[in-house]
Amino acid sequence: MELSLKLSNLLKGKRNLLAFSAGGDSSALFFLLLEHNISFDIALVNYGLRQQAKDEEAYALELSKKYNLKAHIAHAPKFENNFEKNARDFRYAFFDKLMSNYDNLLTAHQLNDQLEWFLMRLTKGAGVHELMGLEEISVRKEYKVIRPLLQQSKEELLNYLKSNNHCYFVDQSNFEPCYERNIFRERFANELLEGYCEGIKRSFNYLKEDKEALNSGVKMLFHQKELFVIAYKYPYQIPRVVDQYLKKLGYLLSASQREELKSETSIVFGGVWAVELKEDKIFIAPYSTEAMPKKFKERCRVAKIPSKIRPYIFREGIEIKPPNICTSTIHAK
Repeated sequence: MELSLKLSNLLKGKRNLLAFSAGGDSSALFFLLLEHNISFDIALVNYGLRQQAKDEEAYALELSKKYNLKAHIAHAPKFENNFEKNARDFRYAFFDKLMSNYDNLLTAHQLNDQLEWFLMRLTKGAGVHELMGLEEISVRKEYKVIRPLLQQSKEELLNYLKSNNHCYFVDQSNFEPCYERNIFRERFANELLEGYCEGIKRSFNYLKEDKEALNSGVKMLFHQKELFVIAYKYPYQIPRVVDQYLKKLGYLLSASQREELKSETSIVFGGVWAVELKEDKIFIAPYSTEAMPKKFKERCRVAKIPSKIRPYIFREGIEIKPPNICTSTIHAK
């Protein structure tokens, strides 16, 4: 089994961190990276829900010792409700802290995951961008998230592990019907891939091309810390672009919030993120009510910076130079 030449070249010589669970997907990626002489360390989150979790953690430590890798381990607290969201938030908060020492976070999402996501979004109402939620390369905060296995099915990965006698664990929670993803997996995705795997791969490649075409006319103008300024060409792009960038920041928009973006130009989502539209630009920053001096407000007005964005710029000491924040004439103090 091969990694694409594009991804191999992207990963070689970089500081890579593999999100490792000891399951089939991440174990396959672990050994593929070794085969391709790509250096990496591993990070594992132990949720403590199963007795097997101790064995998985021990296996991760055993592998790291055997192959001279660093192993970062986190033990999650017990989540009383909304486990999937809380677990994801905890996991990515852990990764975010580690990524100051790495360039790329590697995750083992594969074709089955892509199809499950597609089907779940399809049943809730979604466009191409939402349907293609998993990208081979995406940016989160200050690092890249790379998913090298999106062209490989679960069956192909397990066959690779078995043919090479590589050990892996099976997480029984992947079969529990209390999780929505598992229902879609068992009722639809597995059977579709069993009969139509190659056609589904081609369809996702076509959809990827369509998504890239829809992204034309969207351009990042400025990014510093958690401030983003993005230019857009067509009004229909606004909800998609905002959703994309807030997702990078760890915030997921609801369907009603995306609808709100079609009619409002100044919004605070969840009391946390300020989104403002001005002319053909989208401004995104953490929401703040920081008091600002009159002189600073005037400089913001001249630079055409919307009012809800200004407190964050002031708080973070981001310097403004007229005439416009979007000309990249803004620098940290």
